[in-house]
Amino acid sequence: MAGDRLPSEPDLAKKLGVSRATLREAMRTFEAQGLIRRRQGSGTFVVGQMPVIEAGLEVLESLETMAERLGLEVSVSDLHIETITAEGENANGLGVSTGTQLTRIRRVMREESRPVAYLTDILPEEVLHPDQLPAHFKGSVLDFLLKRGDQLTVSKAAISATGAPADVAKVLQIQRGDVLLEFVSKLYHSNGKVLDYSSSYLIPGYFHFHVVRRVGG
Repeated sequence: MAGDRLPSEPDLAKKLGVSRATLREAMRTFEAQGLIRRRQGSGTFVVGQMPVIEAGLEVLESLETMAERLGLEVSVSDLHIETITAEGENANGLGVSTGTQLTRIRRVMREESRPVAYLTDILPEEVLHPDQLPAHFKGSVLDFLLKRGDQLTVSKAAISATGAPADVAKVLQIQRGDVLLEFVSKLYHSNGKVLDYSSSYLIPGYFHFHVVRRVGG
């Protein structure tokens, strides 16, 4: 039942009559589907049936907007807003010079208190200074920019399956290396400049995306 703690990995493998390697692979699959949740130092717990955010990718929307349209309640925790200096990947992603002041916004998106996504947005400080964000900021940089009236045009995203880095695994309460869906995106202004360079790590079982395509030929 939902909330129940599963036996330890050795005990469960013995009870089911399978090897620990086979069990471990199955557990990774169940966790990716959102059916179980492994917590470091606490054990593995049954999640039970959970709501799923389902949407197309043809139009850019925030996860919060998708959830609201589907009648799901989401919240934000572990919000960190800070000023950093552009270098390496961040500088290249935004097309700015090394040393440029940037605003970085990191947070965890939760559904019914369960962490389901880890989101990071990086913007030039001249585009968004930390002091410009309201005290009631709920986590969507896209929604903030749209409400402010920024002339946004397109977003280009690279989508891949990836193993959870240690820092992301910790905040999402999963194991390092567990499979996540990763979006790395650039949000463009009408003048052609990149306003927002972002990365999103999503637990696959909580999100179903689809794309509508025309038939070629």
